[in-house]
Amino acid sequence: MYDVIIVGGGPAGLSAALILGRCRRRVLLCDAGRPRNAASRHLNGFLTRDGTPPAEMRRLAREQLGAYDGVEIRNAEATDARRRPDGDFEITLDSGGRRVEASRKLLLATGVVDALPEVEGFAEIYGRSAFHCPYCDGWEHRNQPLAIHGHSEAGKALALELTVWSRDLVLCTDGPAGLPPDDLDQLTRNGIGLREERIARFEARDGELECIRFETGEALSRRALFFASDDRQSSDLAQRLGCTLTRRGDVQTGRYETTDVPGLYVAGDASRRVQLTVVAAAEGAMAAFAINTELLKEDLR
Repeated sequence: MYDVIIVGGGPAGLSAALILGRCRRRVLLCDAGRPRNAASRHLNGFLTRDGTPPAEMRRLAREQLGAYDGVEIRNAEATDARRRPDGDFEITLDSGGRRVEASRKLLLATGVVDALPEVEGFAEIYGRSAFHCPYCDGWEHRNQPLAIHGHSEAGKALALELTVWSRDLVLCTDGPAGLPPDDLDQLTRNGIGLREERIARFEARDGELECIRFETGEALSRRALFFASDDRQSSDLAQRLGCTLTRRGDVQTGRYETTDVPGLYVAGDASRRVQLTVVAAAEGAMAAFAINTELLKEDLR
């Protein structure tokens, strides 16, 4: 019986494991090895780690967790979970073979998966010159000619947001924009171009975007692309356990990353719209604080 099982080996899960390890808790961290930022070359906006490759940050975190003998890291995917009548949890893990582990508390830090544009050439530029978060990658492309891929309110909102970093912006909706006249006027007032032609492909050299080629044959020269798209939960464990989801599909959490399922916590991108590495790490730490506090109350009783 572990005190805590953490599902997810990103910044939220690793941060929680560190705090709980320092609290002398017996922790199992399970990592399926599919990080959301696998395509990214650097993570940005994290104090003292600005510009660090994501894989290097995970390596350092695992190395530092090795100092805590109560923390075990297992490369395994959690395929099922249930809350037992006594309030403890059972987690089914797959790491080449099926195994069930039990814990008093459970933290899900499984994150989300992005819906990527289905356009030829996107895979080559994703993480190199195509991004979804201007807070993470806008600085590196400040004052450059940028394209925004998206339509309706989401595309418009991202285009307006990017005026912080550049004033050479074109919103490419890959079909009808789906915007009312007032929104179109707002784009024009802010100097944002609009292209509604269907996109044939993104053309790049060594991962660096050079132009957007429309089906008409015309090309739009751009240096980077920011895209507005939906994301989804990367795991259905929270739903299986009975968590409530928000209208946008996030897990509804309360103070210290609690859920409406006793003993279950959710931290990181799966539960928040501010999806920054530093925020995920902070949420993992807050969840660990709450978990240790609850375990302490139970132990003292």
